[in-house]
Amino acid sequence: MVLSVESLYKYYNGEPVLRDVNFTIEDKERVGLIGVNGCGKSTLLKIITGEELLDKTPDGKGSVSLSNNKTIGILKQNSGLDSDDTIIGEMRKPFKKLLEIKARMEVLEHQMTELTGADLNTVSAEYAELSSYFEAQDGYRIDVRVSTVLNGMGFGGETLNRTISSLSGGEKTRLALSKLLIEAPSLLILDEPTNHLDVATLRWLEEYLKGYKGAILVVSHDRYFLDKIADRIFEIENTRLTSYKGNYTAFVNLKKMSVTRQNKEYELQQKEIAKLEDYVARNKVRASSAKMAKSRQNMLDRIERVEKPQEYTKPPKITLEYDIVPPKDLLSVDGCELSVGSGESKKLLASDVTLKIRRGEKVAFVGPNGAGKTSLLRLIQGVIPHENGKIQWAPNVKIAYFEQEHAYLHNDISAFEEVQDRYPTMSELLIRKHLASVLIIGDDVFKPIGVLSGGEKAKLCFCLMALKRGNVLILDEPTNHLDLNTMEVLEEALMEYDGTIILVSHDRYLLSKVADRIIEIDSGNIEDFAGGYNFYSEQKAERAEAQERDRIRAKEEKLKAEKDAKAYRSREQRAQAAQKRQLISKLEKEISELEEKICDYENKISSEEYASDFEKMSIACTELESMRNILDDKLEEWASLED
Repeated sequence: MVLSVESLYKYYNGEPVLRDVNFTIEDKERVGLIGVNGCGKSTLLKIITGEELLDKTPDGKGSVSLSNNKTIGILKQNSGLDSDDTIIGEMRKPFKKLLEIKARMEVLEHQMTELTGADLNTVSAEYAELSSYFEAQDGYRIDVRVSTVLNGMGFGGETLNRTISSLSGGEKTRLALSKLLIEAPSLLILDEPTNHLDVATLRWLEEYLKGYKGAILVVSHDRYFLDKIADRIFEIENTRLTSYKGNYTAFVNLKKMSVTRQNKEYELQQKEIAKLEDYVARNKVRASSAKMAKSRQNMLDRIERVEKPQEYTKPPKITLEYDIVPPKDLLSVDGCELSVGSGESKKLLASDVTLKIRRGEKVAFVGPNGAGKTSLLRLIQGVIPHENGKIQWAPNVKIAYFEQEHAYLHNDISAFEEVQDRYPTMSELLIRKHLASVLIIGDDVFKPIGVLSGGEKAKLCFCLMALKRGNVLILDEPTNHLDLNTMEVLEEALMEYDGTIILVSHDRYLLSKVADRIIEIDSGNIEDFAGGYNFYSEQKAERAEAQERDRIRAKEEKLKAEKDAKAYRSREQRAQAAQKRQLISKLEKEISELEEKICDYENKISSEEYASDFEKMSIACTELESMRNILDDKLEEWASLED
């Protein structure tokens, strides 16, 4: 076990934030922590890491216990980064002790060739102890471990010597995560780790975390990420924490089953209680049945009441419908140029955009940031012009557009006025009803849109989309700023919608649920995948593997070509080459024998027998130094022959 939490309570201004929280996290467990914004996730993490104290119960209970010799590491933006250091320098800091030991070992190695007597014995003993610890702590693989993580997290080549102060906020967060992975605490706590990561880095991180030796507690709204790594889900709802076995998809199913079961148990018990109460009320005053009524009252008193299930976080209601069915061939884009800016600042994103979309398809545009996904959505709607090519929509198409920045909302008016301006004949009661369906209620309907949260603005946009009753939905990053409940509702609405959907999103879970066709935009190329997101991911993985096989094959072919070219050299060249190979082979054998002897002598020097015998130690050190010098000469000769 890594962590144990028992009877954890936390109050703010007398109001409970967390009540009677109990759980354990075992070694190598991967736990996803979820809940709506403000439910207490961050508070729980602060209590676990010691930033805040828990509140004791009246009887003094309540504890957070970390097992002996276990460590906790938590990801925080820019956490512990030295702005003046380089990337590689920062990544080597977790190995400071080992690097100091390595430097000390090098000093001791030099001293052992010069000292004699008791001093040599002392130095040899220290060297043996440090060498054993350094090897046990995997000190010889420091550079390999650092480069593996940095490459996976998108840092490599010339970037390693960049100073941290020159990095963007997202790069600093990625570096902080990289450093935390290198530190490898017993319990790795990650708070929204998928922010600022592209798809390739996300895939690498998912695979890396699967093999992580410690336990993981992760807070994330990325349900696809939770599906990949979590084997347990903690949900905080209405101040209480409930544990579910399995990944996020398993949690969704188990939660539905649990709520259904609780409702059924509650309803059945309420019926039974009502029958007993009715019997007692009708018969307690009658002499003939008073005894029986008292018996039923005792039964009532003994019933262990099932708590009434509460809909703690009422989800919004999103219903997407349309009135007019458009033709089958919905959209045709032929030979269009996709660019942004104008004049000298104009940037070409794709020279030939050609695609067709049919009625009822659910198409997702994917690709790296800056590839032109949002621009393509704007292009097909005519928001940005095109100088060549043709864009043809079928008749009777009605588009409902969700823009990720919500630029079509008017920040200086209220949500009520936004709806009223678009639908002036709609009654005040009906406007409030539609806003209430997306949880904009009470005085919030009259607040200026500019002061609403990102999630509230998104819900208002969904309300406007539903009112428009479009037969084509165009959505640009619709799940940004949404809580998990609203994401689930939106997915259900999009899955049930039988019109056409054109979607841009980084939410892989949404893509895997909704999209039945993927169009990738990358480096000016547009490629169509006739399948959903999982099919697209498999195709990309297969191609990456094929490219790696091709790279290896090309390398082998190059080596073979070089070998074949050597076969055509003159007899004299071949004879010289043969002599050179013989000499190299001889040197390699001598080097191997010398290395074995040196290893034997190093073991002797570390033994008690030599440590207690000055003369033996002195002779052994002299011979060891001589062999090392000979080895250096032979290695230099071997290297020159190889060159």
